[in-house]
Amino acid sequence: METQMEPKRADAVAPPPAAIAGEPAGGGGVVENAPPPALEPAQEALPPPVAQEAPAAGSATDRDKVLAKVELDRKLSMIKAWEENEKSKVDNRAEHKMSSILSRENTKKAAVEAKLRTYEEKLEKKKAEYAEKMRNRAAKIHKEAEEQRASVEARRQEEMIKCQETAAQHRSRGTTPAKKFLGCFG
Repeated sequence: METQMEPKRADAVAPPPAAIAGEPAGGGGVVENAPPPALEPAQEALPPPVAQEAPAAGSATDRDKVLAKVELDRKLSMIKAWEENEKSKVDNRAEHKMSSILSRENTKKAAVEAKLRTYEEKLEKKKAEYAEKMRNRAAKIHKEAEEQRASVEARRQEEMIKCQETAAQHRSRGTTPAKKFLGCFG
């Protein structure tokens, strides 16, 4: 049994630079705790870039820096995902409220328009009834006028016949008709 530990190889200690940047390493594997390639961390939350020297292969501080950066990137991507989720929730709530307001408005408009149509129908019905009543009155007036005309015409005819008979009597007797001085007593 050996009590000595074998020294770790440099490529086993720190991932290759391509894997750190989120690009697949030679075999196409994905670095653990790395953000998905489509999501980029927020620019304002990142510290200003620091000029880095080529790290010495296998140093523990370099590995810690890389892991800290990966952890920071993971946190930033989680924050961005949470922010997008909250924004979409807010948008969905607003859309839902807008939709309910629109449906309430349409329902109330439809009710008002239906009420208006019923009032218009009632008014049209009353207008038709009133017009019929006025036509009936006009017909009644016309009928009364026709009756009065017929009465006047009949009286005229009677008076004409009476006048002709009186004239025939005066002709047959050879007399002249006398004027009536007092028409009410004659």
